[in-house]
Amino acid sequence: MEVQNILHMIGGEGDTSYANNSTIQRTAINKVRPIVEEAILDLYCISFPKKLIMADLGCSSGPNAPLVLSNIIDAISMKCRELNHPLPEFQMFLNDLPGNDFNTIFRSLPGFYEKLKEEKGVDFGLCFVAGVAGSFYGRLFPTRSLHFVHSSYSLHWLSQTFQVPQRLQITLNGGSIYLAKTSPLSVFKAYLAQFQNDFSLFLKLRSEEIVGGGRMVLTLIGKISSDPSNIECCWEPLAQALNDMVIQGVIEQERVDSFNLPYYAPSIHELKDIIETDGSFSLDRLEIIEPGYFKSAQEAAKIVRAITESMLAGHFGEAILDDLFQRYEVVVAEYLSNEKANPIRLVLSMTRKG
Repeated sequence: MEVQNILHMIGGEGDTSYANNSTIQRTAINKVRPIVEEAILDLYCISFPKKLIMADLGCSSGPNAPLVLSNIIDAISMKCRELNHPLPEFQMFLNDLPGNDFNTIFRSLPGFYEKLKEEKGVDFGLCFVAGVAGSFYGRLFPTRSLHFVHSSYSLHWLSQTFQVPQRLQITLNGGSIYLAKTSPLSVFKAYLAQFQNDFSLFLKLRSEEIVGGGRMVLTLIGKISSDPSNIECCWEPLAQALNDMVIQGVIEQERVDSFNLPYYAPSIHELKDIIETDGSFSLDRLEIIEPGYFKSAQEAAKIVRAITESMLAGHFGEAILDDLFQRYEVVVAEYLSNEKANPIRLVLSMTRKG
């Protein structure tokens, strides 16, 4: 599966759009705000650069896209008033895959700039936002050009599905769309190997783009233990809904068996091991934050649809989507009642060595 060609959140501002179904992600950004502020202020107060150049990787679209920049400007503005120091210029690059709805982001920018002027003063014109389309598993920026990198709810997405020959995916992980208790150890190892390759590459590329002493704050879905039996279950209701459609003859079993989400929730140990092996960054903080919770099965169905529709439509066709998520809403209610569908969120704050 060529993930960069098909993975994107639902664009626009409709009922099923990511813009209107990303409250859990927004909650995570707000919970991580103190860690982001600590990192950016530590960076800024070392050398007081005249301009701060930053990137938000996997920004998607909707109201969450400019939120991190707004929080950073608030923190730096307060520090500058405290020190009677002039504000720096702010350059934020918003990055996501080419299929992302950048147009909705760009249409929101005039209102964002106007709000900055109202809050910071009529002379505030020091903020510049640009979109950068491309995979963060490739180079995006010139060498040593960034002071700060942020990413939230993105790095658990892999560059591709786990690397096992296509003919074996069906027999190895049949009936499942991700890791499940029925998945053999070889599938766990294949998913882990793909994540290790991807995250190692991510660190290597960012080490080339971030200045020495630059900072990075990453938030991603994870798990406590590396034990293969300790897996989060948020995708099981979706797999169950798909398998119900197989039983009723709506879709073919082979279509489900050949679909594997390009997603991996790493453990704390797995992340630390990759960071240590890479050696380009020092890990300053690794925090676990309380996950956001779905308020209802209907909300869960809308949020999961906003995230996965592009991949499901690409594999199964658009015709099944309404039926699928009606079934998903019924199935996921049981999981929510048992709080099965809520993995942990890991936050990493790192400094570029050198």
